[in-house]
Amino acid sequence: MMWKKSFLVFLFSLSIQNAVLDDDRTKKTDECPSPRLSSQTTVVTKGQNVSLICSIKKKSQTIMYYFYQGDKYLRTKDNGESNIFNLRISEARDLGPYKCKVQDSISSVYRCSKYSPDFNFTLLDPVATPVLNISVIQTEAGLYITPRCISPNGSLPINYTFFEKNAAISPAISKDVRQPAEFNFTKKSTQGDEEYRCEAKNRLLNNAKYSQYSPIPLTDGDGCALCLQLLPVGLLLVLKVIALIPACWILPKYKARKAMRDNVPEDYGHTPMEVGEYEK
Repeated sequence: MMWKKSFLVFLFSLSIQNAVLDDDRTKKTDECPSPRLSSQTTVVTKGQNVSLICSIKKKSQTIMYYFYQGDKYLRTKDNGESNIFNLRISEARDLGPYKCKVQDSISSVYRCSKYSPDFNFTLLDPVATPVLNISVIQTEAGLYITPRCISPNGSLPINYTFFEKNAAISPAISKDVRQPAEFNFTKKSTQGDEEYRCEAKNRLLNNAKYSQYSPIPLTDGDGCALCLQLLPVGLLLVLKVIALIPACWILPKYKARKAMRDNVPEDYGHTPMEVGEYEK
């Protein structure tokens, strides 16, 4: 029985020691937390000005902020200036990785030095002004309208939204390939003053582009399809008419000459002049 009690006492003391160690680790972590490096946006375009913000939970008047790109030192700022580092994205190497270090060797509040996790920007190309095309088919239910929208440039994916004047008529349609987005709807009739446009945007903030307004086209899709079906038949008829015109002109002349030859006497002594006089 004694050994059981001793064993229980040992386990209890061991658990107390572990709890004390965990509490010490937590206190040390709280006293020396890692800084956080952030920006207002993570997606950028070439030529854009951005800011990196190095922040910590605890504040001190003697804190120094160190900014790095990879292992390259960039700048040091004290708390009297700012914890913000401004830069311009001019090329791909400006995307990162960036990190910051916070250090205070004077104050007892923050007597340690730690680095933030790495931070990277993502480079995107802005969308170009989209192009809107509208096709219309006349059906028994009314006008079957299909607007199609595509932006020729811009990093994918691109979200497209269709509008009638300033009111959205479709949800955002995402395309991760360079293909037109399309939306189908039916109208019983048209007033003649409807105008449509589309919006294209990707992950770049405040960079949406709009197409020109476009009315509903007057020619319906069925008419165009019928024209395309009848076009080969019409061309064939034209070619037949063209082929018959020479035949109709040559055949009567051929018959007339043949008839004159049949009426000429078989007298080889006549001269050509005499034959001509005879024919008169």
